[in-house]
Amino acid sequence: MTALPTDRLYSEEHEWVNSTEINPGDTVRVGITHVAAEALGEIVFVELPEVGTEIEHGEPYGEVESTKSVSDIYAPVSGEITAVNE
Repeated sequence: MTALPTDRLYSEEHEWVNSTEINPGDTVRVGITHVAAEALGEIVFVELPEVGTEIEHGEPYGEVESTKSVSDIYAPVSGEITAVNE
């Protein structure tokens, strides 16, 4: 089993943020955990917010659709979307 990266904070909903210390104005990267991706199976569609969208910690801000199910993506932090991985 691969060890979890230690440079991230993880939510109970299996999202992560790539910083262990977050300050106002910081730019961070967020994603879903390997465990969540494995549980979803083959991902066929991802719905993400547009650049400039404000998101709130703990609130859904996107969806991941797989061959098994559709799951919300919850914001691990509050802030503004500055880029989206197409």
